[in-house]
Amino acid sequence: MSGNGFHGVFPYLVSPVGPDGRVIEGELRRLVDHLIAAGVHGLTPLGSTGEFAYLDAAQKRRVVEVVVEQARGRVPVVAGAAATTTAEAVRQAKEWAAIGADGILAIMEAYFPVPEAGVVSYFQAVADATDLPVVLYTNPNFQRSDLSLSAVEALSRHPRIGYIKDASNNTGRLLSVLIRTGGRMKVFAASAHVPAAVMLIGGVGWMAGPACAVPRESVRLYELCRDGRWPEAMALQQPLWRLNELFAAHSLAACIKGALQLQGFAVGDPLPPQPPLSEAGRAAVQEALDAMRDLAA
Repeated sequence: MSGNGFHGVFPYLVSPVGPDGRVIEGELRRLVDHLIAAGVHGLTPLGSTGEFAYLDAAQKRRVVEVVVEQARGRVPVVAGAAATTTAEAVRQAKEWAAIGADGILAIMEAYFPVPEAGVVSYFQAVADATDLPVVLYTNPNFQRSDLSLSAVEALSRHPRIGYIKDASNNTGRLLSVLIRTGGRMKVFAASAHVPAAVMLIGGVGWMAGPACAVPRESVRLYELCRDGRWPEAMALQQPLWRLNELFAAHSLAACIKGALQLQGFAVGDPLPPQPPLSEAGRAAVQEALDAMRDLAA
């Protein structure tokens, strides 16, 4: 993290877990080194692509430990704290801080709908739990309780809540967040958004699963946008968007784990009952990766 805070490309890391339930530590360490060598600006374990909803407490802890150990302070690690109860989310945030994470990605799981006041208090409690900066993660497709703009504005006044990663695919909502929070809340694009468009309206980067599979291209896109080279950025954005489409069409972890397997990373399949990437999905992902390789050539 620089003096300007979190910015740039933060891949959502997959969680490599073998059939025996153990974290495949060697491949996770290889992946961390690969992503840092590709120029990413940070790492986000235990996001949606990291299958946080399917891991037990020991698996989650080991994933965060390995990523923090392997990153060795070269880039910030923003670890996901996700739970259905406030107490468990607070426990995770404290544990990730003790392990050495640099920030918390706050995610709210909900089985039953929760009134907005309860959602706001959940995120405030996570931010109160440590001294680390907090990124709000909102995804109305998966969460029973989304945040209204007024709730986001209220949360932006918390001294440690300075970022939002919104997966609504409503880019107008992101612009509204930027306007309503008066610069207090920085916005990261999600895979549901066109990253170049989010950068154009004032976003600071991209937190998403596809960046785990195509880190160099994602970093290049960020740099072109940051430098205002929009025609070149859009020329790269178009083939990159294909991976976002596949990410939406197939299970998140299956798509990115499949893409990494095709690139030689033995990260395993998604945890059951999630299915692995289908043969048709693998072919489509390989085609998208080949298109990116051709463009680079």
